[in-house]
Amino acid sequence: MQVVLNYLESRQQQFVEELREYVSHPSVSAQSDHRADMQRCADWLAAHCRDLGLQVRVHDTPGHPIVVARTPRRRGRRHFLVYGHYDVQPPEPLELWSTPPFQPQIRAGALYGRGASDNKGQHWAHLKAVEAYLRTGTELPCDLTFLIEGEEEVGSVSLESFLHRHRKELACEAVVVSDTGLPARDLPALTYALRGIAAFELVIHGPDRDLHSGIFGGSVHNPAVVLCQLLGRVHDSRGRVTIPGFYNEVEPLTAGERQQLRRLPFSERAYRKLLGVPALFGEAGYTPNEQRMARPTFEINGLTSGYQGEGSKTIIPAWARAKVTMRLVPRQRPATILRRVRAFFRKHCPRSVRMEFIPGHGCAPYRLDPAHPWARAARSALERAFGRKPVLMREGGSIPIVIRFKEILRAETLLLGLALPDDNAHSPNEKFDLEVFARGQRMSAWLWQELAR
Repeated sequence: MQVVLNYLESRQQQFVEELREYVSHPSVSAQSDHRADMQRCADWLAAHCRDLGLQVRVHDTPGHPIVVARTPRRRGRRHFLVYGHYDVQPPEPLELWSTPPFQPQIRAGALYGRGASDNKGQHWAHLKAVEAYLRTGTELPCDLTFLIEGEEEVGSVSLESFLHRHRKELACEAVVVSDTGLPARDLPALTYALRGIAAFELVIHGPDRDLHSGIFGGSVHNPAVVLCQLLGRVHDSRGRVTIPGFYNEVEPLTAGERQQLRRLPFSERAYRKLLGVPALFGEAGYTPNEQRMARPTFEINGLTSGYQGEGSKTIIPAWARAKVTMRLVPRQRPATILRRVRAFFRKHCPRSVRMEFIPGHGCAPYRLDPAHPWARAARSALERAFGRKPVLMREGGSIPIVIRFKEILRAETLLLGLALPDDNAHSPNEKFDLEVFARGQRMSAWLWQELAR
């Protein structure tokens, strides 16, 4: 192992320059103008993996290519899958970037560029760890397959059918995903739970056209008012969701889980400053970290009704619309929650308007027992690389593909994030901390040893 670790240490400048070239590809999956860039990025990644000695195939899909790179399969060896994505979020608004998003720059120990941490830098750390084994002639103790897709930022549309078609080839003991975060540069983390999500739109229909508010106002129920009143019923003054049955399946946090969350560095003042709010608000009885990582939520994402242009237009709008997503915790199911929400709004919607409830996308929550053998192996690798016991944490976001890995491949997922809280994923001036990048390579190198045991 020392030979592998020495190789990693001696090649950091080279690895950063390679990552800079990788990040320079404008692989924006959401924008059709970048379709050729997506193909070039996939081909560049495939060529790099071949140069390392991996067996590589670029799979065409109805969307963007999927790159599969494998170490040779050997009888009797455990097989693990490493997942990542080479597509990135749109960089707009461009004027908020200090340097161009696809001309990566190094500043203050970090690489700045769109996709640096989400997700190119994170899976690049795993590739470099494997390179260290291959280039030093050190035998990998297990077989590995890298599955790197190009549609994660647009919902992984092609990946589910790909997993079904290649289920036998991709069958594995577990999946390793570094697409989450760690709380601080010197505090590693194993994310053992993800919140699920359930989305819907609520539309209130009133008159068949916009009406003059002076001539008709007072005799017609205003859809915008109805919508606001309905949404205003959802939370009580203590931040708790009032929808009957919303919390039925929610398991209380254990004392151990709450203790682990208290290990996360947190300053309310700094958190308020980061968010730009005068005060925090959330479900009473829970800390901010518990509220955002381990409790279910109901959030209005958008409200639309009536005239939105310059100046005034005195109307009663014909309709009002709200876009909502709910984050769900283990044991809650999107379909069940959506049924309860629909019933709640139907009960309270007045007969003077027509309500339309439109279910949207969703995925179930995910939880891995922190005492699972794979989880113990991952924690050991993290401690070796960072020199400190990792914290066990939940993630407030959702990664739908993790559920697909469990359903289709029957494999648990190890979430070993390398992004810092201020790495600006999905925001201008995205960056990737280069010290964490180096530690992530060491973690990955140790991980295969620990998992093989």
